[in-house]
Amino acid sequence: MTTLSPGKFWGTRRLADAGGRFKMLAVDQRPPIKNLICERRGVEVAPYEDVAGLKLMLIQELQALASATLVDPHFAYPHSFGVIDPKNGLILTLEDSVFDDTPAGRQSRQIDDWSVEKIKRCGGDAVKVLAWYRPDADAQICRHQQDFTRRIGEACARYDIPFLFELLVYPLASDADQTRDYVEMTGKNADHVLQSVAEFARSDYGIDIFKLESPLEAGAVPGVGGEAWEDAQALFDEMGRLAGRPWVMLSAGAGMAEFRNILSHAYRAGASGYLAGRAIWADAFKAFPDWDAIRSGLREFAVPYMRDINDLTDRQATPWYAHPCFGDEVELPNRDGSFRHHYPGFGG
Repeated sequence: MTTLSPGKFWGTRRLADAGGRFKMLAVDQRPPIKNLICERRGVEVAPYEDVAGLKLMLIQELQALASATLVDPHFAYPHSFGVIDPKNGLILTLEDSVFDDTPAGRQSRQIDDWSVEKIKRCGGDAVKVLAWYRPDADAQICRHQQDFTRRIGEACARYDIPFLFELLVYPLASDADQTRDYVEMTGKNADHVLQSVAEFARSDYGIDIFKLESPLEAGAVPGVGGEAWEDAQALFDEMGRLAGRPWVMLSAGAGMAEFRNILSHAYRAGASGYLAGRAIWADAFKAFPDWDAIRSGLREFAVPYMRDINDLTDRQATPWYAHPCFGDEVELPNRDGSFRHHYPGFGG
């Protein structure tokens, strides 16, 4: 049975809606937003005002339908500080969008001059980290990614803040389809996804919530009731079993219909919601730099889509506190007069 510390318990509650389900909006993307802006502007570096302005608009138009919002410390948080709804949970990202791509595999790193402590101090309810991982990569690369994750898990425990961990497989140098983009890997192996989840489900990483990709390519996920859907469901069921704690689905650039199919399988497998961005707002963003058209697209398409997947989430997702890892009730330590004596300060 899993016991939650007070800070992790409170932070997790803040991320969910009143029913304990996660409807989390991601606006922390950097390369996917910068790249389109550079293409449309014909520049090498995306203007700060464009990137920050889009993130502000996304928050303004969509946060009312979210239980929490994921932001970055470069653009979204400083530019939208006074607009982010304090009733919602606040997640800040810690990983640098620029990773070291070596011949043996990818190595993640933190954003410079940014930390778990700073996320806690500026009001964050959770720390989000993305780590690229291939279980068949060079042993030294795997060890680097494991140590990177473990250090962050230890810091989250020290500052008593939930650790929301995202896993993505990626192409190695020997794979046919090469890309450095933040998109789903073409031809990914479901076993690689499942093996990665199994590795990081170990308790020494300190992960509280998993943000997971589909074990199948998005376009190959039939949706519950579709052709051969039972085979796809078996993979989602196994992923949920391996996670061993509350988990949500990421969209990885999937289309609206594809992501909804993914959610139908994930919820049947015990997922507690989603943390998604591009599946919700990418189509509207294609109108850049026509700001009025982007806002219109968000209202016409993104808002109804969020309402639809929120309804699906309400009907089918498992409340986070009902995950089997908690047994019949989420346990908190020292629920008696000794609490103040045993609850540690930031020093440990």
